[in-house]
Amino acid sequence: MTFGGAPTRWEPDGPARGLAVVAPGRAYPPSAPLLEFARRALLQHGFAVQQLWWDSTARGDEDSDAWVRGHVEAALAGEDADHVVVVGKSLGTRAASYAAERGLDAIWLTPLLVEPHVAEAIGANAGRQLLVGGLADELWDAAIARELADSGCDVLEVGDADHSMGTGDAVRTAEIHLEVARAVDAFLSQV
Repeated sequence: MTFGGAPTRWEPDGPARGLAVVAPGRAYPPSAPLLEFARRALLQHGFAVQQLWWDSTARGDEDSDAWVRGHVEAALAGEDADHVVVVGKSLGTRAASYAAERGLDAIWLTPLLVEPHVAEAIGANAGRQLLVGGLADELWDAAIARELADSGCDVLEVGDADHSMGTGDAVRTAEIHLEVARAVDAFLSQV
């Protein structure tokens, strides 16, 4: 395992049924709860997991979408997995166009639905997708989430959750994270 901008790879017990690439948020690393629970669920369901660790301030003037895409492409370079799943949190959801071009299954945690090109890329993806967001998150658009649900995406929307899928209450935040972990587990049972 390596950290500090380099990816970390996790292998499941037994043969892998595919590969998941985890693209974190701007200030939400792969070790943060939502992505850690996703990593555990992916391993449980037989996926190898390639975590991306980055310092988003290092991108300089580079376009955020291109920067995230470059990291995801590099993580998948030379991989020959039959089944690839992309997991993105916030900034990491800028990989949606990459996933859509390849029809990859995806889990989008607090996707940037207020950015039209991210929502359009999610809508254009032929792969199975899970979207997770909260109504207290200014970057979540409930109307767009409903449209994406109508077009086939699985959606978990939590009324009191903010962009970190939490609230000011520790117990309620833990309950929300459990709800998200269950949704990820159920989604992975279907892909």
